[in-house]
Amino acid sequence: MVPETLDIESLRALYAAGELTPVDLVQEIVARQEAASDPAIFITRADPAAMRGAAEALLQRAPQPNSLPLWGVPFAVKDNIDVAGLPTTAACPAFAYRPEVSARVVSRLEDAGAIVVGKTNLDQFATGLNGTRSPYGAPRSVFDVSYISGGSSSGSAVAVAAGLAAFALGTDTAGSGRVPASFNNLVGIKPTPGLLSTTGVLPACRSLDCVTVFANCVADGVAVRRVAEGFDNADPFSRSAKPTSLPSRGLRLGVLAGAERNFCGDAEAEQLYDAAIARAGKLGASIVPFDYVPFREIAALLYQGPWVAERLAAIQSFFDAHEDEVEPSVRAIIAGGRRYSAVDAFEGLYRFNELRQKTEAIWAEVDGLLLPTAPTTYTVEAMMADPIRLNSNLGLYTNFANLLGCAAIAVPAGFRPNGLPFGVTLVGRGFQDDALAPLADALHRASDAGMGRARTAVPDRPAEAALSDGRCRLVVVGAHLSGMPLNREIVALGGRLEATCRTAPDYRLYALPGTVPPKPGLVREPGFAGPGITVEVWSLSEAAFGRFAQAIPAPLGIGKIALDNGTAVSGFLCEAHAVAAAREVTQFGGWRAFVAEGAAS
Repeated sequence: MVPETLDIESLRALYAAGELTPVDLVQEIVARQEAASDPAIFITRADPAAMRGAAEALLQRAPQPNSLPLWGVPFAVKDNIDVAGLPTTAACPAFAYRPEVSARVVSRLEDAGAIVVGKTNLDQFATGLNGTRSPYGAPRSVFDVSYISGGSSSGSAVAVAAGLAAFALGTDTAGSGRVPASFNNLVGIKPTPGLLSTTGVLPACRSLDCVTVFANCVADGVAVRRVAEGFDNADPFSRSAKPTSLPSRGLRLGVLAGAERNFCGDAEAEQLYDAAIARAGKLGASIVPFDYVPFREIAALLYQGPWVAERLAAIQSFFDAHEDEVEPSVRAIIAGGRRYSAVDAFEGLYRFNELRQKTEAIWAEVDGLLLPTAPTTYTVEAMMADPIRLNSNLGLYTNFANLLGCAAIAVPAGFRPNGLPFGVTLVGRGFQDDALAPLADALHRASDAGMGRARTAVPDRPAEAALSDGRCRLVVVGAHLSGMPLNREIVALGGRLEATCRTAPDYRLYALPGTVPPKPGLVREPGFAGPGITVEVWSLSEAAFGRFAQAIPAPLGIGKIALDNGTAVSGFLCEAHAVAAAREVTQFGGWRAFVAEGAAS
């Protein structure tokens, strides 16, 4: 029987035991979609035949259960992120188009075995934190249909909380990947800006947007984020990962104090926040009250400063021609961008940097922040009656994060007496994404809030398992790529495809003469500025990695390969002398593309 909560660990266990197949699961997803009580979750559901076809294709490509990191895992996609063949509407019918190519993050997840189940509803043009600003309806909290789901990634959060997907992609400019997590008892992973590619994502504020992950637990969210991330040359805001650590003991955790503790009259939310602080202390954190004022003033700049003009810039030609077809609250916000001048933009930037300097003094005193994800929640009726002011309240503790380049993880933190959930968010400096995960996971477990609508117990798989699983990574360049002649050797050793990515630009690729089957040679040439070579990262157990490495024939060997995300992973390299008479194929960008051209024999 398929559990209501589709966490990845439970699905892997069912797959490994032979009690479930990806085809079975997509059939169950279709049945759940048909029976769902909230008709506003999806804007476009994936065609059942297409989902079944994707599951069958996965079984052909990778027949061994769990041989890919997200093998057979169903996921939903916010409808401002492209999925090939499905319309992208951004919750505006007049804007809709049908992309031929999926967003980079979607392609990475599908390459890892995940299956798209549909495009989810959102506050139109990702402008809002409440989930009511869509002509496709307002998704509701899975705990009380009278209450908002949170936005703008409303449908994505509800889909996961309701058991219609194991995880979902959202986006986050002001808090859209965190607030809906809080209102639906989920984990919201908001990466450091630039860590996940935004190629194929319709921007809200292009310089600030993040692709986010809604998941049932931190381990799931981290695992998905690690598959999805990677430097993207096509995205001018993409950044190479530069992970930074946090103290393993005595972590100084900043918490709200005094007048900055604003819960908009929600005393029950404040009590739950205090309980989360107490749990953090019991987990070993040192609790440090801090001055939130500069963070609050930075947060205000997002909607009360020139950054509003960036929302207009994202869709200006469409907006100028179709302003009357935009949802009224969204229209008012985006139209407000017209009043800002270039002078305003510079003055806003000056003010931001003044405030940022003040936050630096605070960061010197704390290692991270523990904040309410949202100070309160509202009924749909109340939100519709006062849409701008109440929406603004929801971003009080989220709006600053992307302006400051922060990483954040939102986690469940308990329930009010009326059954509505509350959440808190751990915020760290940029590239502390992994470092935040263990404490976020511990806070979630200690809250006893469970996961999603069913409040299912968190699996006995701590976040550290997603960060370090004891397997060795191997960069595969040629004949061992998935679908290539020697790939069976890796699969037979229990290999698992972790990611498809590119090398750093200073690598050349050659077709080695006389090899059967045809094989390439990868050589690094410092100073060379090429396109980077498309490669796959596989993982093996330590024993399997050793057996595999011993069998590699000369002139190939194992060395460290620099990837475009700034990391270095062991992989296939070639001795330089062997390529002296070889044909260079660097221009193809990878061995698979070279073979597809019919150039290999």
